[in-house]
Amino acid sequence: MNKTLVFRYLSKMTLAGSLIFLLPFAVSLMYGEYKAALSFVIVGAGLAVLSLPMIFSKPKSDDMYTKESLVIVGLLWLVFPVAGAMPFFISGEIPHFVDAVFESISGFTTTGSTILSNVEGLSHGMLFWRSFTHWIGGMGILVLALAVFPSSKDSMYLMRAECPGPQVGKLVPKGKNTAVYMYSIYGALTILTVILLCAGGMPLFDSVCHAMGTAGTGGFGIKNAGIAYYNSAYIDIVITVMMMLFGVNFNIFYLLLIRRFKDAFKNLELRVYFIIFAAATLFIGANILPIYHTAGQSLRYAAFQVASIMTTTGFATADFNLWPDFSQTILVLLMFIGASAGSTGGGFKVQRLIIVFKNTGKYIKKLLHPKSVNLVTSEDKAMDTDTVHGVHTYLGIYIFLIMVSTLLVALDDHDFTTTFTSVTACFNNIGPGLNKVGPMENFAFFSDLSKIVLSLDMLLGRLECLPLMILAIPSAWKKKF
Repeated sequence: MNKTLVFRYLSKMTLAGSLIFLLPFAVSLMYGEYKAALSFVIVGAGLAVLSLPMIFSKPKSDDMYTKESLVIVGLLWLVFPVAGAMPFFISGEIPHFVDAVFESISGFTTTGSTILSNVEGLSHGMLFWRSFTHWIGGMGILVLALAVFPSSKDSMYLMRAECPGPQVGKLVPKGKNTAVYMYSIYGALTILTVILLCAGGMPLFDSVCHAMGTAGTGGFGIKNAGIAYYNSAYIDIVITVMMMLFGVNFNIFYLLLIRRFKDAFKNLELRVYFIIFAAATLFIGANILPIYHTAGQSLRYAAFQVASIMTTTGFATADFNLWPDFSQTILVLLMFIGASAGSTGGGFKVQRLIIVFKNTGKYIKKLLHPKSVNLVTSEDKAMDTDTVHGVHTYLGIYIFLIMVSTLLVALDDHDFTTTFTSVTACFNNIGPGLNKVGPMENFAFFSDLSKIVLSLDMLLGRLECLPLMILAIPSAWKKKF
């Protein structure tokens, strides 16, 4: 382990990260919220000072390998959420430290679960900060830094360690250029969302916050009633469409930009992603028709909630706690499926689901025809064995960690649906679950132990386990590994 290199990178990223507190500071000043503004200054300055000792260190070797990149990402995603919690805590707007950390982790991991019962009680600066953490965390802290700062030969190692999904490739030859293209597409879609929401009558501040929450597929709202507060079919449709777009692999957008339309639309994951959305919307729409009485209304609410859960955004326009069990069951299944690989969404990912089904089919064919040669393919190309094994390994880790977390949260002695869906919602970075953690409820009633477990679940789910797990392996810190 090249520890000097690890901590030098960590210091550089922390110094860069200290600058992000300038935006919520400016928003707080704009609204005359000086106590909130001061808290952002204190945290930003503190991060900058703490980063200085290691930033000028010179490692013996500049070589970075997978283990170093995983450790850098793991440490960075522990440092930033804790730093992000400090403005809440210092300002006194979330006075309990564990609650402040939970809220911050939920923001950066784009989960959207909250401990707040009165969101409208927060200052404008803190409301902006909550949504801004979604926007930063959606594409990734490191990806933002790589897009802004000078190119490095280690860029792709760091991007692979941070970006979700079974396959992360370059859009263009250099890792820095990939990061720039990703954030350019991400930023353009975010601005488009702001414009469309403003066109529907939503105030500018509200539009910016909701656009950042939609882009990061996070789901923090600024009204106690959530998106339902606006009671607008137009706003519901805009957010539904944009949530689905942000749940698409960003490679697809790049292919569209360079006019490789055939390659974009023949993508199997893209087709399966929209087929699942359409099927779930139709099934739920039919099931909730007796509640809303008209097909248009039931499809509007069904499409919004399917998009919200499938892309792991977590916005709500209706209390699906009151929907029939059939609809609730579909939503829980969608929690596990999640969005596309290489998107801002969480969950197991559609691409992994396809690989698991294809590999299962290959295994069955092998049983029936032992001498046959069957390959798992992706876009008409044979998929390498390591990728297939990696998907099944992740599935095993994924199930194991959800089981352990459910047992630990069960110590609070809430009903099973609340316990299980709270873990599922946090691990898959969704936000709301069912029963006591439904879309109109919050997570404030959990014990500190459960909040810590759920916070770790959010981090594990966002980073897909390995960057955090490797931090706990003693041999990873040895010079030879």
